[in-house]
Amino acid sequence: MFDENNLKEPEVMLSDCPVCGSKKTLEVKNITENIPYFGDILETSVYCTNCGYQESDNISLEQNDPSRYTLTISGDKLSTRVAKSQTATISIPELGIKVEPGPKSQGYVSNVEGILSRFEEAVIRAIRLEGENIDEDVRENALNIIELITNIKMGELETVMILEDPFGNSVIDDEDATRETLTPEEASLLKTGFTTIDQEED
Repeated sequence: MFDENNLKEPEVMLSDCPVCGSKKTLEVKNITENIPYFGDILETSVYCTNCGYQESDNISLEQNDPSRYTLTISGDKLSTRVAKSQTATISIPELGIKVEPGPKSQGYVSNVEGILSRFEEAVIRAIRLEGENIDEDVRENALNIIELITNIKMGELETVMILEDPFGNSVIDDEDATRETLTPEEASLLKTGFTTIDQEED
């Protein structure tokens, strides 16, 4: 049963707005929640009461052994649960598809069919963005990928899905999935989506 007394109150701080430059008008709210599959998550939101600028982000506070999940997928695996953190890379090598984390990456829980649909929608958007200027070879390759994704969903094709996470906060929840612990060298080659700033020493 839902109990509003168990709701956590977010921490609120005031800061200067990076957009309009107003002093102490940027409300920064932080709250920690425990999310299934991801563990403790820090939810951060900012809102400027002067210009209306707003942004939000979720950051996992958990760090486990870097991992790689591998699963052969087809029509009978469409409902397999996939939890992808904001630091994970997901790929289907046989289709030449890979999605790496960026600064705006978000974690989500979906299933194999949902992941395939995300890939399909991304390819369709890319075709539309190129419009009439798209190279014919690129267009044919994109349409071929869409056809292969459809074949996988219909159970007419098998392929391998790989989920890699340098912080080990992602999972393919299927008894047929293979989990490996990445070596430090393998983990270092993965993108995290985090921005780092190097400071020069005097």
